[in-house]
This record gives sequence, structure tokens and C-alpha cells, in this order.
Amino acid sequence: MVNLTLERKYFRETYTIGRLSLNGEYFSDTLEDKTRDLNHDGDLDDPGEEKVYGETAIPYGRYKITVVKSPKFKRMLPYIHNVWGFEGILIHRGRYPIHTSGCVLVGKNKIKGGLIDSAIYEERLTAILLRAQENKEEIYVNIV
Repeated sequence: MVNLTLERKYFRETYTIGRLSLNGEYFSDTLEDKTRDLNHDGDLDDPGEEKVYGETAIPYGRYKITVVKSPKFKRMLPYIHNVWGFEGILIHRGRYPIHTSGCVLVGKNKIKGGLIDSAIYEERLTAILLRAQENKEEIYVNIV
């Protein structure tokens, strides 16, 4: 089994910066939209937690991942399943919050509110997870 852990670290008005670990080892930094699951209960049902389309990070929780060909990006990407109130959530490259639309971006947080080297980290992560999937390993991400 492959376990990813996304630990959210820095919460800003329009974005969230985190760290992604792969089986306990640091892999990359992450960039997401604003975190609105304030009580960490895995939904956006509570007062003050209303989802804003394209501007909301996925709720906290544990999610299954499979690597699929994205119709939008036309390449293989990690797909996060069964996210409460969301569809089509991927882990992919991008530089700024405008590139997230609810997805998780990977790279290095060396610029304020953004990432660098994102394509490199996306390709590395996708290759690792695709290999695991081909070996019939289950893949999960825990968002904490």
C-alpha cells in the first residue's frame, strides 16, 4: 500500500501551503485553494464552511487515489476519489492558486503563494503511483 500524507501548514486568505509525504518521507510542497473545512470533519456542511466553486480546498480526510488519463490535461494524473462536494479532483502541476480549481498542486514553495518546479514533481509522483497501481497496490492520501 502507498500512503500519501498532505499536511496543511500555512493558511492564507486565498490559498493553503502544505507538505506532501510519500510513505512517511517528504516528497514536495503543495498548493491548494483556501481551506474551508474549519472543524476538520471532512465536509463543508457547517456554518462558515460554505464551498466557493474553484476557490475551496478539498475537505480533510482519507481518500483513495488511482492514476487515470485526465480528459482535461490529456495525460496520466493521480485522481482523488469520493471527495465530498467535488468532482474531477487531481494532483497536478501549477504555479499559483488560480491553477488549482480545487485540485492539489505539487512543487517547491520557493515563491510567496506559489510553486516552482511543479512539472518535475508531478511527473515524479505520477510515475511512482502508476508503478504502484500496476503492481496492484492500493494508494491513499490522508489530508491532515
